[in-house]
Amino acid sequence: MPSNSIEIALELPCHATEVEIITIKIFGPGMFARAAFVLREGVAAEPHLSFVALKGRRVIGTVRQTRIRIGDRTALLLGPLGVLPEYKNDGHGRALMHASLEAARANNPCNAGLVLLVGDMSYYRQFGFKQVSADEVEMPRPVEPGRVLAFELQDGAIRETRGKAARWF
Repeated sequence: MPSNSIEIALELPCHATEVEIITIKIFGPGMFARAAFVLREGVAAEPHLSFVALKGRRVIGTVRQTRIRIGDRTALLLGPLGVLPEYKNDGHGRALMHASLEAARANNPCNAGLVLLVGDMSYYRQFGFKQVSADEVEMPRPVEPGRVLAFELQDGAIRETRGKAARWF
């Protein structure tokens, strides 16, 4: 692989430390207080749905998906998605998103109906995410209105999924 190319690959255990460093660098220590972190805390990311962007052997970006519950239904929580600042705006985040969502559509062994995330609709709309209201999905901590978004893996899943978002067992 040429030194300037970026490869999107499944996250391996050997990437975990670099992923954590990138995540803290991008989101800062305040990330531990966010609703999405509460849902991921203590739950391993789904290995077949979590990807890294590699420049050579260096991890420069990451996306993970974690199994959660919404009411009595299984869902996936996407995030964190992040690319090191010096590699932003080059399409690496989009490439990570496409890889992760395509993997979720192709290989959904937990039968999740949707992928949930907390983020900016202006960015995530391009991937097919739709806003969900606090009446539909109750987050474990306050979230700015309009930032809870969902992507359907099964037709009608957004309409049929209601309740409190919680960690997987």
